[in-house]
Amino acid sequence: MNHIDLTAKRKQRKLLFGVGLSWLFDAMDVGIISFIAAALAVEWSLGAEQIGLLAAINSIGMAVGAAVAGSMADKYGRRSVLLWTLLIFSVSSGLSALAFSFVMLCVLRFTAGFGLGGELPVASTLVSESVPPKDRGRAVVLLESFWACGWIIAALIAYFIIPHYGWRTAFAIGAVPALYALYLRRAIQDSPRFTEQRSLKLSFRERVVAAWSPKYRRSTITLWILWFTVVFSYYGMFLWLPTVVMLKGFGLVKSFQYVLIMTLAQLPGYFTAAYLIERFGRKFVLVTYLLLTAVSAICFGNADTVGVLIASGICLSFFNLGAWGAMYAYTPELYPTAVRSTGVGLAASFGRIGGVVGPYLVGMLVARKIPITSIFTVFCIAIVIGAAAVLFLGKETKGTDPDRETTDSEMSVQ
Repeated sequence: MNHIDLTAKRKQRKLLFGVGLSWLFDAMDVGIISFIAAALAVEWSLGAEQIGLLAAINSIGMAVGAAVAGSMADKYGRRSVLLWTLLIFSVSSGLSALAFSFVMLCVLRFTAGFGLGGELPVASTLVSESVPPKDRGRAVVLLESFWACGWIIAALIAYFIIPHYGWRTAFAIGAVPALYALYLRRAIQDSPRFTEQRSLKLSFRERVVAAWSPKYRRSTITLWILWFTVVFSYYGMFLWLPTVVMLKGFGLVKSFQYVLIMTLAQLPGYFTAAYLIERFGRKFVLVTYLLLTAVSAICFGNADTVGVLIASGICLSFFNLGAWGAMYAYTPELYPTAVRSTGVGLAASFGRIGGVVGPYLVGMLVARKIPITSIFTVFCIAIVIGAAAVLFLGKETKGTDPDRETTDSEMSVQ
């Protein structure tokens, strides 16, 4: 029995590390574009609205990719869709290095976003289904911690590569995950739950109807509000972080240095969330970390000294990314296996609309000389709305199993 347990844990660690590295590459790509945007603003003389549009285009691709890949993963399996989306985003990221115009770069960023947005919900679903309920939340939050590692690598690339070798080299590094996909193809398998229930085939329409059926409607509404507000605020704040630091009077290299320091705080944010989520539950971590993110956003927007700027930026990274980890752990636990990836994908896809609105809104407001303080107040309010939705509408999922609560008749369309 001990030998079996040990073997199972080794498989879980291998899966977590294998999928986690793909997650790391995703974060590296998203992080790099935020730093490249600051460099392009100088090299291509881009206005604030164009920078916002570039970030928005990437998020539009992620919204489409999340919906499409989430549905396909329930039909064709988590593993195959994970590999294809990884290839799509990494090849597109590498090709972005060859972009010779703003329009061409936007097209490639849409394609990269499609692969990126498709991979994230499928990866979290795969890990959530492959570990026991008692370890499920912690495992998914630890998976999310690879996102922080990717952002740290992106910040290092920005600090050491972009000033000396240019933004094209940074994009070229983004093609590396294409090679990793070849390894991942042999290293991971589909989740046992999906394999066991593959016979339960539902059409896309049936899966969508199931997600909005009376049994899951409240959970779906909660998730859509949560995802929209979190993604809206995260991409609005973090894709603009290097540029906002520059707007506060610091140079490009100094901006990259400060953002690197702030980014390092993401890792302890994830690790504390991973510990607390199994001790106090998903709702506690989500609500607490979101409210503290809102406070940090107000402090960052009002920062007028280097000390306050860095301290509030560290808190913003710590609590916001901890909340992200909890959100990814929470979402798959609200749906049974037959519709899980579709439900997660639709919530993520709706959230990505916030990722479109957030960065573009910042671009518009900055172009109209709206103070940074007012802009970050908007994000504070959005985050509080997300926390309230979880507190008053959400249900606790710690230790639950949606498959045991769902019968075949409940999954069928009336």
